[in-house]
Order: sequence, then structure tokens, then C-alpha cells
Amino acid sequence: MLRTIPLSNGHQMPSVGLGMWKVDPADVPELIEHAVERGYRHFDNACDYGNEAQVGEGLRRVLGSGRCRREDLWITSKLWNTYHAPEHVRPAVEKSLRDLQLGYLDLYLIHFPISQKYVPIDHRYPPGWLYDPAAATPRMEFSPVPIVETWRAMEELVDQGLVRQIGISNFGTSLIRDLLASARIRPAVLQVEMHPYLTQEKLLRYCKQEEIAVTAFSPLGAMSYFSLGMAQTSESVLDQSVVRAAAFHHGKTPAQIVLRWGLQRGTAIIPKTSQPQRLTENLELFDFALSEEEMQGISALNQNRRFNDPGDFCEGAFNTFCPIYE
Repeated sequence: MLRTIPLSNGHQMPSVGLGMWKVDPADVPELIEHAVERGYRHFDNACDYGNEAQVGEGLRRVLGSGRCRREDLWITSKLWNTYHAPEHVRPAVEKSLRDLQLGYLDLYLIHFPISQKYVPIDHRYPPGWLYDPAAATPRMEFSPVPIVETWRAMEELVDQGLVRQIGISNFGTSLIRDLLASARIRPAVLQVEMHPYLTQEKLLRYCKQEEIAVTAFSPLGAMSYFSLGMAQTSESVLDQSVVRAAAFHHGKTPAQIVLRWGLQRGTAIIPKTSQPQRLTENLELFDFALSEEEMQGISALNQNRRFNDPGDFCEGAFNTFCPIYE
């Protein structure tokens, strides 16, 4: 059985999930089946990933065949930037629920603290980052909505039974502090990029203090970004001597060492893979433990290196300067 991360409201979130970002839609239904057969119960999704309908097909197959029960699954999705206005929040989650073929989500996150101009679901879905991709110079278009207004609409989703928990993604301590000052339902989870090159010690400590669980996306660091040209192969943390030494000592792969490091910090992790062997490998993290010296050695690799930064990629990809972390 997978270990779990306790939430402040008493629920338990599986500590290892399967991230669906960048998974080819054609591969998704079978991948969901393979993952459930190997023991996965936590699946991390988003409107913007463009494959929720295929995730829904995979979930239909495993639930319909009795391979698992809905109550044993943890399904996360995320509110996209174009749906921050309160009147658009419920239609957005209802679209995700239809695609996922579910009656409720276990967790719904505000994907980014970026509020963009609304794009109707029946016009283009997922809407992506560009307001009008056919424009002569396509750009992001903003329509500022205070986070508190979006959050109140998120709280209503809980009241209405569409969502069990709500949370945030890509937020820093200042935004979290401001949100906590007005939230009726506190965020249960923060999902952020976190790996040995971006340890985010203060953010992690603050979330522990405020009893907000943390999910680390891109827990293996640069590997998710090679294909996007957002990282160099020389930036792989798996080649670091401290990681390789620990892998040799424990009889594990370097990837398993880095994932175990994430778990021992108290975070959930959502590594992405489409390979059946890696699916199994990414779950085999509970039969060993890193020593304090190994933990400290891996943490010392920190470079504050953020691979997924709108302040970097939006300007080049979407002709719009959009920093959020500075």
C-alpha cells in the first residue's frame, strides 16, 4: 500500500502519484490501466495538459472492470488561467469532471497566480496561453481578478460537493500569506516545482508551519524539460556523484534516490513516465531510507534553478513578459 500525506482536514493524499503533463493523449488510457495495475492511486491532471478526456477513458476502464474503487483513487485537476473570474470557475471544473468521467475531484488547484482574458470553452479548449493564436503577433492577454475572488468560487465548489479539497499551485509565501488572511477554507495543498536543484527550504518550512501539504512537481528536475529545450542534458541531477553514491549503496537507481529524497522531506511527488518499467520503479521507494548525511548531501546540490518559470518561457513562447516569482 502506498504511504500517504496527511492533510490538515483529516484526509490522506497518496504520497506518490503519476503526473500526466506531456503524456501523449493516445497513450493515456492504457497508461492509466498499467499504473492502476502496478498500484498507483494518485493521478495529477490539469485542463491545460490537454489529455483529461483520455484520462477519463482510462479511469472508466479501471473502475468499470472493478480493478479499483473510486474512493480508493486520488484525482487532482487544476483551474486554468483563463477561468479565474468567479462565474467561470464552476463551468471549468464541470468540464474537467465531464472529461474525467467523475462526479467529484479529490483536489482542485489554482494552476498559476495568473489571471488571463476569458476564452469560452466552446470556442477553444484547452485555451492555452495565447488569447488569439491566429493574431499577427499572438500574445497572452490579461484580465486581472483578485486571487481572493477566485478562491471564494473555489470554496463554493467544496460546498457544492464537486471538489473535496482545494489548493494552489506555483504560489510563493507572500501570496499564500495573503490568501490565508481571507480564506474560509484554507488551502489543503500547495503544488510547486521542487527537486535537489530547487529545494525551496523556506517555502517548505512555511507550509509545514501552516499545515499545508506540499506536492513536488518535476521531482527529478531537468529531465522533464529536455524535450522542451528548457534544460540542458548536463543539468541532470541523476549524474551527481552524491546521488550515484547513494544509488550504489542502496542498490537503487539514481532516480529512485532523488524521489526518495523528496519523500523524506515530507512532500508528495508526481513523477511522469510512460514506460511500464519506470512506473514500477517509481513506486519502489519504501523499502529503504536515506541517511541524514545522504539527505544533506543531496540538499546541498541546491542552485535555486527553476526550470518551469513563466518569467522566462512566456516571453519567448508567447511574446509576453510574465514574471510571478520575483
